[in-house]
Amino acid sequence: MILLGIDCGTQSTKVVALDWETGEILASGGEAYGFVEGLPEGAMEQDPAWWVAAADKGMREVLAALGPRKVDVAGIGVSGQQHGLVVLDKNDRVLRPAKLWCDTSTTAECREITSALGGDAGAVASVGNTIRPGYTAPKIRWMAHHEPDLWDRTATILLPHDFLNFWLTGEKRMEYGDASGTALLDIQNRSWAPQALDATAAGLAERLPALGSSSEPCGKLRETLCKAWGLSQAPLVSSGGGDNMMAAIGTGNVQVGEVTASLGTSGTLFAFSDKPVVDPRGEVAAFCDSTDHWLPLVCTMNLTLISEHVRKLFGWSHDEMDAMISAEKPGGLVFLPYLTGERTPDLPSARGVLANISLTNFTAGGLARAAVESVLLGLGYGLNRFRELGVPVSSIRLTGGASSSPIWRQLCADIFGVPVMALDSGKGAASGAAIQAGWAVLQAQGDHCTLPEIAQRLVTFDDSTRCQPNRELTAHYAGVLDQSRELRAALLPTSFLS
Repeated sequence: MILLGIDCGTQSTKVVALDWETGEILASGGEAYGFVEGLPEGAMEQDPAWWVAAADKGMREVLAALGPRKVDVAGIGVSGQQHGLVVLDKNDRVLRPAKLWCDTSTTAECREITSALGGDAGAVASVGNTIRPGYTAPKIRWMAHHEPDLWDRTATILLPHDFLNFWLTGEKRMEYGDASGTALLDIQNRSWAPQALDATAAGLAERLPALGSSSEPCGKLRETLCKAWGLSQAPLVSSGGGDNMMAAIGTGNVQVGEVTASLGTSGTLFAFSDKPVVDPRGEVAAFCDSTDHWLPLVCTMNLTLISEHVRKLFGWSHDEMDAMISAEKPGGLVFLPYLTGERTPDLPSARGVLANISLTNFTAGGLARAAVESVLLGLGYGLNRFRELGVPVSSIRLTGGASSSPIWRQLCADIFGVPVMALDSGKGAASGAAIQAGWAVLQAQGDHCTLPEIAQRLVTFDDSTRCQPNRELTAHYAGVLDQSRELRAALLPTSFLS
């Protein structure tokens, strides 16, 4: 049996083919894309047609690579960038480009929704989260206020992965995991929160698709796509989910005690939980996962976005930058890396700040090390909050592009204070979508094999990537994190972080 996973991300859409028996990635394909140009500062949008074109290209490439084995394709799963707003009219045509998770143009709408819910405490009581610019609800309110004609024509609201599921099957629905990132779902009861719907936009409830279990498949692949791709039988399309939810499955993060750090353009840290984890301060996102459980999560908007900016400033290769970092002493410059604002802590309009500068550390290597240390300290801040909320953290599995770097892995171990290890494959979300698809196929066949059993067999790690924390450096970085907190607190009343 072969399962296909589609991962619709911010920079590209990728497709992988997973051999269910061996766990091998047999083929991959896809295409990159950019953003809509000429938008106001803070606005980040993409045309959903780009995702479809990239997914179609990836599917054709993968199926061509499979050759005669494409008859073994039994299921398809979709992972999608979370929170994006896709709006369709009554004829199912896309009305405008999708506002993305990294769009920070909705801070006023966040304040308005929060006020209507009775403040941050009221928002947490209603949906389990404070209202952040990244979430879908403020995007909806923004559209209803700024584009009322388009809002009046809106018949259906979908998230990116829901839109691709609709393209694949013709079915419109949301599963609990991705829906929990809208800030419209009562995550404790896994149902829409009436107060949040009312606070967001008039007539919102009637525009939302059916909500259901992540264990229920979305449907079968459309006949037109079966013919276009040369498939004699229609594969089952699973519910899919948000990219973090699929990365959790793809990294085997499907039972209590597991924690994953995803080191991509942004940084995310998430854990499996068999009960809701609600942070009264709203710093940890209280999400559902895509296995009908829960996924407490911390997201930072700035991770390799920062390190790549520094690398390109000096024209280094990745290996050259790693060498520069290794040659520097730990914790010299103190850097608040909020070059595009920040989500955790909630500072959407903030800008970056460098401190503790001296003649000896204000160097190219010093800046390189500060860039990587600072973004990982941002995740370390969230990890400490996990611990305060009772989430067990014994080790961390790493995924994402930066997990291939030995210096990044060791810094993760030293800053997080626990052992870390990377996956054999870097395609966490795409392979997670494929694994979920396989799970759905087995359920449909009456085989009730559990996801932990499946993950134990299919999710493998490269033991050579295991890093143990240096306890002295862990204590040192705890001090640097305290310095960062002090600097942030001192600057909060100023225009730098407002």
